[in-house]
This record gives sequence, C-alpha cells and structure tokens, in this order.
Amino acid sequence: MAEKTLRVGIISREKYRARTIAIARGQYKPKRGEPKIWFESLQSMAQVLSAENQELLRIIIEKKPETIHALEIATGRRSSNLSRTLKTLARYGIVELSKEDRSVKPVVKATEFQVTFGLNLAHCPVEPRSPLI
Repeated sequence: MAEKTLRVGIISREKYRARTIAIARGQYKPKRGEPKIWFESLQSMAQVLSAENQELLRIIIEKKPETIHALEIATGRRSSNLSRTLKTLARYGIVELSKEDRSVKPVVKATEFQVTFGLNLAHCPVEPRSPLI
C-alpha cells in the first residue's frame, strides 16, 4: 500500500466556525497543503489516533480483512466496538468502509499524519470574538 499523509490541524471550535464562514462567503480561500481535517484539541486528536487505534490500523494493513467479522477475529475486539471506532476513523478520512455485497470491508487510507497547530491565526482570517489568554 502506498503511504498517504493526512494533514490535520488543531483549532478551537470558534476559530473553525469563523474559518468555515469566511470560506463560504468567499473571504478566505484555503491554501494548498492546509489541513482538511480539524480537531478541537490535542486531546481529541489523541483519542482518535490512540495507540489502540494505531494498532487497529496496523492490523488492517497487515491482515487485509475482507469483513468487520474477520477484523473482529484478528483483533479480539467486539464488532460493535469495532464498528464505532471504524466509523469515527472513516469520518476523519483515515479509513474507508467499502460496502461489498452484504458486508463492509475496512481499508486504511492514511498511514502518516502531519499535525499543524499553534497560536498563529493564519488559518482563521476572521478575528475571534474573545482574545487568546
């Protein structure tokens, strides 16, 4: 599998909202290479990219399970837990859940992660309502 780097950013909910509105109004055009996936905090990103979830991604890459049930056997995790985790990872573009016949096949889409965060408001052209403290 070819490695794909997923660019993720950390930005407050308020700044994300302001950024989205500015984009919709045509006041801001995202630059090439800017993150497309945003987390509200390092903690929320750490939950999605936890050691347990990284191990799950590694197993999917190595074992190439054809179904959630096959992944359940390979990991020892319950299918309800796996389904919830995989849906979250899919929402962030980390995995793809391919429907094949009556089953779902998990496929890892991102193997590397580049994180952007800081106090620079370059990704949020609109002034926040409250100052940073």
